[in-house]
Amino acid sequence: MFIMEAINALLHRVSCGKLTEPAPSLAAREAIFSAALRAADHGNLRPWRFLVIEGAARASLGKVFSAAALADDSDLNEAQLERYQKMPTRAPLLVVAIAQTSQHPKVPQIEQVVAAGAAVQNMLNAAFALGVGAYWRTGPMAYHPSVMKDLGLVEGESVVGFLYLGSPEGKLKPLPELAVADYFEAWPV
Repeated sequence: MFIMEAINALLHRVSCGKLTEPAPSLAAREAIFSAALRAADHGNLRPWRFLVIEGAARASLGKVFSAAALADDSDLNEAQLERYQKMPTRAPLLVVAIAQTSQHPKVPQIEQVVAAGAAVQNMLNAAFALGVGAYWRTGPMAYHPSVMKDLGLVEGESVVGFLYLGSPEGKLKPLPELAVADYFEAWPV
């Protein structure tokens, strides 16, 4: 039964872009966060760390975003600045996924970043299986030097995404029909 439930969740997972209160319960968070730590990870380097942002900290992150945007474009109007300010409030809980890469004789840095991305995917899958709405976003703020500095990133670290978590608001988008044969082929051709 468990195998069928796991496969069913993987085959039907969809992101949920509209999220509202409440945030995931403590038990759901523990399961979602634990799933991240089971991601494929060459060399068991655990090349990741995560910042959990909720409550008033979301508004603080919004100020970081709007300051970064204003530094890039001093002509932004109030509405544009407010859009940046509100980005972190799209959900009651936000997880910043950070890849921590290091020089390793057998594990290239790109594999370390991919492992951090796999950790985010595991959290998305776990959230869906638990009925928690989740959405993985990046965008310019994920790569902005002042945002990375304000989040406390150091050399060798990069943001691989902002994972928004909350309760789904409305219906989930229907899944697109994808044909496996369109993406998988025998080799050599």
